[in-house]
Amino acid sequence: MILDSQLPTIFAVLMAFSVLLYAMLDGYDLGVGLLLPMENEGQRDKMIASIGPFWDANETWLVLAVGLLLVAFPSAHNVILRELYLPTAFLLIGLILRGVSFDFRAKVIAEHKARWDRLFKLGSLVATASQGYMLGLFVMGFEHSFTAVLFGLLSAIGVTMAYALIGACWLIMKAEGELQLRAIKWARITGVVSFVGILAVCITNPIINVFVLERWTNPPLAYIFATVPALCFAFFVIGHATLKRLPLKDDAGCWLPFVLCVCIFTTSFIGLALSFYPWVVPQQLTIFEAASAPESLRIMLYGALVVIPIIFAYTLFAYRVFWGKVGDLRYY
Repeated sequence: MILDSQLPTIFAVLMAFSVLLYAMLDGYDLGVGLLLPMENEGQRDKMIASIGPFWDANETWLVLAVGLLLVAFPSAHNVILRELYLPTAFLLIGLILRGVSFDFRAKVIAEHKARWDRLFKLGSLVATASQGYMLGLFVMGFEHSFTAVLFGLLSAIGVTMAYALIGACWLIMKAEGELQLRAIKWARITGVVSFVGILAVCITNPIINVFVLERWTNPPLAYIFATVPALCFAFFVIGHATLKRLPLKDDAGCWLPFVLCVCIFTTSFIGLALSFYPWVVPQQLTIFEAASAPESLRIMLYGALVVIPIIFAYTLFAYRVFWGKVGDLRYY
């Protein structure tokens, strides 16, 4: 029997899990959009084909995460959306640009396709930068200061590079030949920038938030928490060494950079979650203060237990059907 006191934590875990899956899954197709080479139409077509069957389903996890925030933590939803109104608007604009461009590029005459590819690339940049800026303001506790804005802008760059990294790793796994070689090069560059960005957040976060510093430095939990950044940086080192060796004979290990990137995203997210739990709005609202009534949470939990497996099922089905290397707008 689930106790009423456990319901806020359960919904916080479900919401965090949805955000993480969105960051990884929609992250790689946003990254592919960022990396589109405007000088090479053939490679652009292959890159678009690599994400075509998945990108709509990937965005479902963002809808689920926002929906869980709204119904489970309505007061936190009000505060967060109020503080992040403008970057949220830009995020929606970026996602709309991507959706329109994705469809129109396949329907316009050949001379105009590059224009829609540029808009797809622009939409990807606007969406990723908006998400990074929102993350930066969250870490800063939604301060309205020059320092907070500056950190938000730096976070926007870091998140954009992280998405470009996972997008490049996706292409290493899905592409062949010249495009795969370019993807390896892109992964090396974005990997270094992403490493610097995560390191900067690890240093800045405890300085800004006293409760984070206490959590990460007070034993005995500090010894356990220390394994999270250590693992993250170890994945970076292994990934960098792997990229130096690729491509291998028979394309062996082409999947490894993507798996390592997923591990980097996961450990980074766990580190962030451990830093702020139980705060849903830093130093303003905890998940227990912001939660809906237990009766409402219990009813919504039943719905979530039905909806989430369905989302998993059709997502896995899509990846199973369209698995394999990508060709010229077809799969084999």
